[in-house]
Amino acid sequence: MTTLLIATRNAHKVGEIQAILGTSFRCLTLKAFPEAPAVVEDTATFAGNAAKKAVELAQWLSDRGGQHSAGVDFVLADDSGLEVDALDGAPGVHSARFAALDQAENSQDADNNAKLLRLLNDVPAEKRTGRFRCVIALAPVAKDRVEAASPVCYADEFAAELFDGACEGRIQFSSSGQGGFGYDPLFVPDGFSQSFAELGETVKNGLSHRAKALAKLKEFFGRNRT
Repeated sequence: MTTLLIATRNAHKVGEIQAILGTSFRCLTLKAFPEAPAVVEDTATFAGNAAKKAVELAQWLSDRGGQHSAGVDFVLADDSGLEVDALDGAPGVHSARFAALDQAENSQDADNNAKLLRLLNDVPAEKRTGRFRCVIALAPVAKDRVEAASPVCYADEFAAELFDGACEGRIQFSSSGQGGFGYDPLFVPDGFSQSFAELGETVKNGLSHRAKALAKLKEFFGRNRT
C-alpha cells in the first residue's frame, strides 16, 4: 500500500481523492501533521501552486526522518478551480478566495458562489461556459536522507510529477443540490442537466477534473510497479 500525504485540511477534498484512488492507497491529511509549515500558494498557475506545495512538504517530511514521517511515501498536492469563459478565465487560481481576494484566508463557498452569480448576472445561458481544471503534483519523500553540504545536491529527489484534468460545462443561474462543495451547486457538466451537487459522488467521481487527473496518477503508479 502506498501512503500519501494529501496537502490539504479540506475533508471534502480528501474524501473525494480517497474514494477515487481506492484501497491501494492510504491517504493522510495535514491534520496528522499540525506542525507542518504553511505553504503560500503565490504562483500564477495551478501547476505552479501544486508543485510548490508538494515539493516543500516533501522536503519538510524528509528532513524530519523516517520515524517521524508516519511512513509517508509521497506528498500529493492539488490546485484546482473554476475557469469561466465570460470572465476571461476567472476565478481560476483564486477560486477558493474569490470573494475575498484581498485576504489571506479562503472565502466561504456561499460567498464565492454569490459573487460568481453576481458577475454573470447579465450573461446569457449560451455564454456561461467554463470548466473545472485540476493539476496534481506528486513529490517523493526521501527516506533516511543524508544531509549534503548544499540543498542543490539532493534537489532532484523532490522533482514533482504533474497530472492534469479538466471537466467542461456551464454555470447555471442559481444553485441546486446539497452535495459536493465549492462551486458544485452552480456547475453543470457537459452532457448532464443537473449540477455536480445533484449528481452525487459516484457520478462526479467518474467525470470530474480531479478524477481525470487522479486517473493519470494511477496509470503512473501502474507503469512504475510493473
